[in-house]
Amino acid sequence: MTNVPLLDLKAQFAQIRAEVMPIIDQVCASQQFILGEHVRALETEAARYCRTSSGIGVSSGTDALLLALMALKIGAGDEVITTPFTFFATAGTIARAGARPVFCDIDPATFNLSPDAVQTFIDSRCALQGATLINRETGGGIKALMPVHLYGQAADMDALMQIARRYSLKVIEDAAQAIGTDYKTGARAGSIGDIGCFSFFPSKNLGAFGDAGLCTTNDAQLAQSMRVLRVHGGEPKYYHAVIGGNFRIDELQAAVLRVKLRYLDGWTAGRQRNAAFYDAAFAGENLGSKLITPQSIAGGRHIFNQYVVRAQNRDGLRKFLSEQGIGTEIYYPVPLHLQQCFGYLGYRGGDFPQSELAAAETLALPVYPELQEEQLSYVVAKVAEFCA
Repeated sequence: MTNVPLLDLKAQFAQIRAEVMPIIDQVCASQQFILGEHVRALETEAARYCRTSSGIGVSSGTDALLLALMALKIGAGDEVITTPFTFFATAGTIARAGARPVFCDIDPATFNLSPDAVQTFIDSRCALQGATLINRETGGGIKALMPVHLYGQAADMDALMQIARRYSLKVIEDAAQAIGTDYKTGARAGSIGDIGCFSFFPSKNLGAFGDAGLCTTNDAQLAQSMRVLRVHGGEPKYYHAVIGGNFRIDELQAAVLRVKLRYLDGWTAGRQRNAAFYDAAFAGENLGSKLITPQSIAGGRHIFNQYVVRAQNRDGLRKFLSEQGIGTEIYYPVPLHLQQCFGYLGYRGGDFPQSELAAAETLALPVYPELQEEQLSYVVAKVAEFCA
């Protein structure tokens, strides 16, 4: 039996250990752990990589989303349209900011927020009062869109930005899984809306040695606002015109991420190579509707944070693969509109059928760049064996 974990960070660390350890020692020797030179350098380098004018290092991808909402002054009485098929933090931060998440269904091919579903919601349930889009059912003002670039592929930003401009909505890109993702126009994820939000959780394509994140923007005023808000809203120090939070990225994490950022394009190429191997190999197995491989939109750059297939008997397949030594994961088993904590929103099963179907069928297979062809072939063979 061949062992194929879902992710092997030890293999990645072996590549960079000789560069990372001296940098960690340097930071420890300096004893400058908060907003030091590595934070400033990472912000510049990451902003350049994301093709934005500003980067603001923060404590996690979750805090990046929360900081973006705070900087855009979204709170009580406001509503934010997003997807129910995503990690909890997307809608969780909207609720934490005091606003109301409004869910719209996904495109079944990409798993990303469907612009058609958003427009249908607006047409059927909203009305313009002056310049404000009002949810007729709740009376709340729709203030923003929060699309997610799920699994490393960009949402349909042309259509979503048209909607945003039509109704004067702010756009926060949840790019937690999408650093380096290119939209079909060539624009990079996190550079299209008002603010982009990234996670550097260790399992991400660019992962820290703990929690860390980043906000990006091309708006200098928003960038300055986020820099102030991440240090409790204090500027100058100990003087607070606004209430912020403690959302700073650690100097040690910034130092590590600077090293890893230099490797990112190579790691992405490895993920893309492995995804292409899967695509061709699964196509050769003629599994039909028993297994549907990911669909990449032409012209874009899919970075394959995850390689997610659809399987008719997903749970059976996952159990079988585990018994064969193959790691998998379900991203995500319960769509957000059916989570207990969001019961107050009043959604029911069947409200978002594409999201619910995705939650029942999707399975992530190992795709990390250090995988060997023998391991990839083993995964394909065992999937095909189960689906035969």
